[in-house]
Parts: sequence; structure tokens; C-alpha cells
Amino acid sequence: MKQIKTEYRDESGSVLAQICAQVALDTKAEELVILDVRGLTTFTEYFVIMNGKSTRHVQGLAEAIESKLRSKRVKASNAEGLHDGMWVLLDFDDVVVHIFYHEQRKFYDLEGLWHEAKRVEVEGS
Repeated sequence: MKQIKTEYRDESGSVLAQICAQVALDTKAEELVILDVRGLTTFTEYFVIMNGKSTRHVQGLAEAIESKLRSKRVKASNAEGLHDGMWVLLDFDDVVVHIFYHEQRKFYDLEGLWHEAKRVEVEGS
């Protein structure tokens, strides 16, 4: 995240997770959860997990989140699964966004795998 606008340069992963969550809710994401994984992993601070109603909705959610953060000059260092739309992973370093087609989310059960992580309330919801 080298080229972040000045006003976002010192923002925490928490703020970026909230931005991702708000964009997702504005784009009609389902079952949105933010998990605080600080202290449980070394590769990120927060997971933002959600469902889409269809593969196209999953792709649209990913595109909306990337677009919003790109406008703040925060670029995903890695994006996986966008073409298929079954499970899209957007890696923003301090925040990793998981967007599932609902059947895939049940199968992978990230909330179960990271059951020790604290759930963070989405602001304004």
C-alpha cells in the first residue's frame, strides 16, 4: 500500500475493514461479518466475509469494493477467483475480503475455522 492518499495513509486495518463492509452492504451483500484476527495470524488483521446471491453478484461485490478502495489509492495486492465468482479473495494487506457464493461459504466455513477471532460490529448497521 505504497501510494495511499495522505488522509488514508495512517488509517488502521479496522477503518479499511469498515469501508469494505459499508461498500458491501450498499451493494446488497448478505451475512456480512468482520473478524478481528490480530494475534491469531501474521498475514492480516481483519477478515471481511460475505455472501453474494449469484456468481455475478459476487463479482459485482468484488468490483465495487476494489473500485471504492482504488479511489482512495488502496490497491489489492492480490485478487483471486474473480473470473469464476464462487469465492473471491481480495487481499488489501491489513484486510482480506472473502466474497462467497452462498453454497461455497457453507462448505469452507471460515467463521468456524477462525472461531477464536473476535467479531467486529459493522458501523452504521
